[in-house]
Amino acid sequence: MSSTSRAIVAASVGVVEAMKDQMGICRWNYIIRSAQQSTKNNLRSLSQAKNLSSSTSAVVSSKVRDQEKMKKSEESLRTVMYLSCWGPN
Repeated sequence: MSSTSRAIVAASVGVVEAMKDQMGICRWNYIIRSAQQSTKNNLRSLSQAKNLSSSTSAVVSSKVRDQEKMKKSEESLRTVMYLSCWGPN
């Protein structure tokens, strides 16, 4: 590589770096990366919330089923008590 081509390459690199500083390309790159990271974190939070809500709904539905079983067993006990007290002798 000749000394003139080295000088041209060095000058080109210097011009590009100066333009990046003046135009704020580095700052835009930071803003874009920051927005991507924020979006990724929000999606991760949303995914965790969905998983939590599905597990919560499973717990709630099991509680509802348990309450229904309890009501049925209470009704059966009430029927037995009624028949034992007032049923045929």
